[in-house]
Formats: sequence, C-alpha cells, structure tokens
Amino acid sequence: MSLNTDIDRSRPGVQRVRIGGRLDTATAPELEASLSALPVDTQLLVFDMANLDYISSAGLRVVFKASKSVRQAGGKAVLANMQPQIRKVFDIVKAMPDVTIFSSDAELDDYLDTMQRRVLDGDDAII
Repeated sequence: MSLNTDIDRSRPGVQRVRIGGRLDTATAPELEASLSALPVDTQLLVFDMANLDYISSAGLRVVFKASKSVRQAGGKAVLANMQPQIRKVFDIVKAMPDVTIFSSDAELDDYLDTMQRRVLDGDDAII
C-alpha cells in the first residue's frame, strides 16, 4: 500500500496534513519532503490521520521532526482522527519517552507491526 497526502492551506497560519495509507520506511521520505515545504510562519500544524492504516518508526520520526520544527517557530502541532492501531502506537511512545528498549529500527518496526495487527484483530493489550 502506498502513502496518500494532501496539505490544506486554506486557512492562514494553519496547515492540515491529511495522511492515508502506510507511513513506513518506504513512504516516510515522501511525507518529509512535503512537510519541508511548509511555510515558516505555520501557527498550527494538524496531522489528520483518519485514513492512515499503519505507521512505523520512520513515520514517527517524520511526524515528531515536523512537530518539533513548528514548536521551535512558536507554533503548535496536533494529531487528529487516529485509527485505534495508530493511537496505540502514540500511546506506547508517550508512555516510554525516555526508555530505549529496542536494539534497532527493524526490531522496533516488528514490535509496532505486531501491536497494530493485534489492535486490528481486537486484542489491544500492550505487548
């Protein structure tokens, strides 16, 4: 599956980034390139994840990097409309901000993949 992105710039200072499909190692550079073109005066960056089915560590890095950039410029970044499996990934990352438990990106991606599959299968327990 591929990545679909659309950036709505209809409101001054607000950039709404609609993300759909898979945000993984193969597609993260595409989103990163799109986000690099955002105006420096962005006051609010909204990641609309209603159609995002999967996110890997590479996708997380792109979202966090863009959020940090907007915050450093005095703006704010928010996440909206997350599917349950995507919300679970962000909940886990938030729950362990200073803990390194994965030896590689591949190991982290395997963990995130398994966790998202479990949520989709109705088992949302943290593994």
